[in-house]
Amino acid sequence: MECMGETPARWTRATVYPDMWADPADDPRNSEGVSPDGELETLQDYLTSYRFTLRMKCEGLDAEQLARRSVPPSTMSLLGLIRHLAEVERDWRNWISGADSVPKLYGPGDADFDGAVAGQDEVDAAYADLAREQASTDDALAGHDLGERLGQAGIAVRELNVHRAEEYARHCGHADLLRECIDGRVGQ
Repeated sequence: MECMGETPARWTRATVYPDMWADPADDPRNSEGVSPDGELETLQDYLTSYRFTLRMKCEGLDAEQLARRSVPPSTMSLLGLIRHLAEVERDWRNWISGADSVPKLYGPGDADFDGAVAGQDEVDAAYADLAREQASTDDALAGHDLGERLGQAGIAVRELNVHRAEEYARHCGHADLLRECIDGRVGQ
């Protein structure tokens, strides 16, 4: 893997499987027992897991590391991903709203990535933005049937929920690569 600067040595906390983030028994995302009943509950479970995974990929890093664009020529960073997903959560609400669109959080174009600069205030604001936007989108979708169509485009709630899980899953893959380039921590 070609990372910016020196390639860090790979490391993990796992002792059973050296290519994993943590041993399966220590993985906080593992939930023993019966899987969720129903399609909506299953989609929500996957979304929750991917949201948590993104936070795991970012934990233990300082503001400079979170803002580091470690896979050139991409402008993507872990902090940029947090900001991007906050922006995307807001966009999804605009899709399903019948009202005027809520303005972008960070500005036009790639401002979510371009404005992801090292600074603890920026990091704190990005996490707060993400939590607020996730809660707002969750609230906007609560109580709607999966087959219901919302917004001017008539997007199905099922389609939006699948897209939400897909978006987080894809960006968790990006986060794996970014994190490994920053400090060698391998993904799971």
